[in-house]
Amino acid sequence: MNGLEQLDRLWRSLAALGGRRLAALGIVGLTVFSAVGLGSYYLSRPEFETLYAGLNAQDVSRIGAALKEAGIAFDVNSEGTKVMVRAQQTAQARMLLAEKGLPSSANAGYELFDKLGSIGLTSFMQEITRVRALEGELARTIQAMKGVRAARVHVVLPDGGSFRRTRQPPSASVVIRTDRQDDFSSAQAIRHLVSAAIPGMSIDQVRVLTTDGTVLAAGGDMANAVPGTMVELEKTIAKELQDNVRKTLAPYLGLDNFTISVAARLNMDKRQINETSFDPESRAERSLRVVKETGSSQNSANRPAVGVEQNVPSEQTATAGGDQSKRSNERREELRNYELSSKTISTVSEGYKIENLTVAVVINRKRLMASLGDSATPEAVDKQIKEIQGLVESATGIDSKRGDRVAVSAVDFVQGGALEEAVAGPGILEQLLQQTGALVKGLTILAATALLIFFGLKPAMRAILSQAPAPAVAAGGGAPQLTAEGGASAELPGTGDRRNLSREVEPNLIADLTSKMGRSPQKRLEQMIEYDEEQAAAILKQWMRGARSA
Repeated sequence: MNGLEQLDRLWRSLAALGGRRLAALGIVGLTVFSAVGLGSYYLSRPEFETLYAGLNAQDVSRIGAALKEAGIAFDVNSEGTKVMVRAQQTAQARMLLAEKGLPSSANAGYELFDKLGSIGLTSFMQEITRVRALEGELARTIQAMKGVRAARVHVVLPDGGSFRRTRQPPSASVVIRTDRQDDFSSAQAIRHLVSAAIPGMSIDQVRVLTTDGTVLAAGGDMANAVPGTMVELEKTIAKELQDNVRKTLAPYLGLDNFTISVAARLNMDKRQINETSFDPESRAERSLRVVKETGSSQNSANRPAVGVEQNVPSEQTATAGGDQSKRSNERREELRNYELSSKTISTVSEGYKIENLTVAVVINRKRLMASLGDSATPEAVDKQIKEIQGLVESATGIDSKRGDRVAVSAVDFVQGGALEEAVAGPGILEQLLQQTGALVKGLTILAATALLIFFGLKPAMRAILSQAPAPAVAAGGGAPQLTAEGGASAELPGTGDRRNLSREVEPNLIADLTSKMGRSPQKRLEQMIEYDEEQAAAILKQWMRGARSA
């Protein structure tokens, strides 16, 4: 049978079904192919990668409108903060959005002046716009810092009054949202940035807060302004000491054979010491005062001599023979003032002081035993542990007077994997696992197609074809053929006219298929025997003779 005959036979078989059955068959086929097509489309959709993350609702709306206008497919996550596009269109989408100035931050900067007209603009509006622009520019710069997700800046610039004696200093408040709640490292940098950007503002006038209400920096007391400074400093010191110990023990034990833990307790109290010292050996003459006095005095007693001359009233008689005395004195007073050498020392300490250190080192006992070899006795192990303890004390600068402690112990490690080994690249198995998604999608499509065909299309076809009429017996009393599984027909002997008749009258293909599906071989054999018992007996005799001869 050639192809044209097969097509003609198929066409006649379909025509024999009728309009209702053909319509039902078409609906079932269309449903199956539609389900398979939709499943293939959704399962084979291209994967999206992140274009921008951490966006607000306004930016997501603007970006979505721009991408839709450009014909670029995009998707938004459930939270509405991330926009995703196809991997091959990421660069194109970013260039397009950059050309349109997206994503645009809610903190507008100096571009506010581009949107303002000079007509009808008062000085008050200009001042408000200037403050808004300054706040927006500062917020943009702060958001560019590492660890800062969002920032809001409030600046207060007092107006200079003509009748004010003292001018109020400008101040600012900054509210930030960080990636980690315990990240306080950017607070001081933000204070310096804001104070330097605004004329006349000091660092003390800048307050930094978080969105959960924690004050990171305020006022001039740095110790009270940053509550997490001590914690961060302790972590830094502990990490540095751990690195020192690791560098010391790594060549000796190996990275995977020991673990280190360092705890540092600091004292960050502010201290001020005033000290004045005098040096008595070192003196300098400050002033000199000299007072010099010289004096002389003479005393004499004049008493006349007893005689006649005393009775003469008009003449003075010379005195002679009286007592005389002389006295002279000289005084010199010298006053020297010396200045003693003094030294005044004022020390203000705002740093930190290590109160004590605690170091714990755990060593893999198996590694120690392997390094000792045959001489691995408990005494040798203890001696080696003491040597390691000495190395740790030297690497961390342990001071016993300060109360520092070091504990070294050797135990059996549960898992011997290296803690800090370099991460190896993905192997062949991991690369195959990365493609699991595509494989699962393909297998899902095939499985869905098979399920729809076997559980949807085939039962529907069986239900439709089961209603087809049974093949009518050929006219002229012709007997039906006995068909084997391989397709070869076993015809009755001596029935040439019936064979010719069966060739002339082609059975209906759908009817033949339906009759075979609806009846068992035993049932068909019984029907053939009932139809012509003589021919059935002849066939059985022929089979028996063939079996004996074989």
